[in-house]
Amino acid sequence: KEAHPLVADDEPLDSSFSFMPGFHKMVPASSFEGSVDAFVVVDAPNGERIGHAAEELKNRAPLTVTIDHHAAPERHSMLSYTDPDSASTTLLVWEVAKHLGVDSDASGMRDVATCCYSGLVTDTGRFMHQNTNVEAFMAAAQMAACGIDVAHISECLFQSRTEASVKLDAIAVDRMRPVGAHALLSWLTLADMDALGASKHDAENAIAPIRSIAGFQVACLLKEREDCVRGSLRAKDDTDVAAIAREFGGGGHKAAAGFTLECGIDEAVSV
Repeated sequence: KEAHPLVADDEPLDSSFSFMPGFHKMVPASSFEGSVDAFVVVDAPNGERIGHAAEELKNRAPLTVTIDHHAAPERHSMLSYTDPDSASTTLLVWEVAKHLGVDSDASGMRDVATCCYSGLVTDTGRFMHQNTNVEAFMAAAQMAACGIDVAHISECLFQSRTEASVKLDAIAVDRMRPVGAHALLSWLTLADMDALGASKHDAENAIAPIRSIAGFQVACLLKEREDCVRGSLRAKDDTDVAAIAREFGGGGHKAAAGFTLECGIDEAVSV
């Protein structure tokens, strides 16, 4: 089978993932002009998450499939393999690969394992988040047994940050303020990004140091965009941040969720 890996938007890919097999084959959905015999949506629970161009391609496909670990009120594909209890969508891809009979001794399976482990280690926060369970550790061991370079993956994902990303962390920590007794709020502006020459990828993990502060169980980071504000929520306890995100039209997991506000950063901070 000939597979064409697509990304939802036209923005440059995060170069920190360039070590992953298949990275350089990925193209924006808007530039793909080939035929579509089957369309597989991965890690996106609804049409809004895959973008307009990808949705058009999906509508052309005679067969559509979703593989996901996000809970959704209704499926948007003909076939759906969804498990909200899975630590990562890549765990589900890993299971599908084995059911399809991929040879665990083949180099192709090592490539699959490299990609699946990368998704697993990031979704579990290096196996520190609440979604880390026995199944996650067992799958990680299976992937490691395929000969993946765990140390190299960790270096690329967690020890190769840009200077701008580290400085954005510092700005977010310096700006944070308590909301109630157990939550912290911070924000990053377009001016912050411009001053550092930062990309949106540089701000992806700026919520992590805020989440790590002792005595606070919930972290919220607001990131200003050209036409909106993106919010990220993280919890260390049983707080359901997905429920909070849904109040603002977003969603996600119980311990990690996001939302979008159609306003400026000053108004978003005051909401």
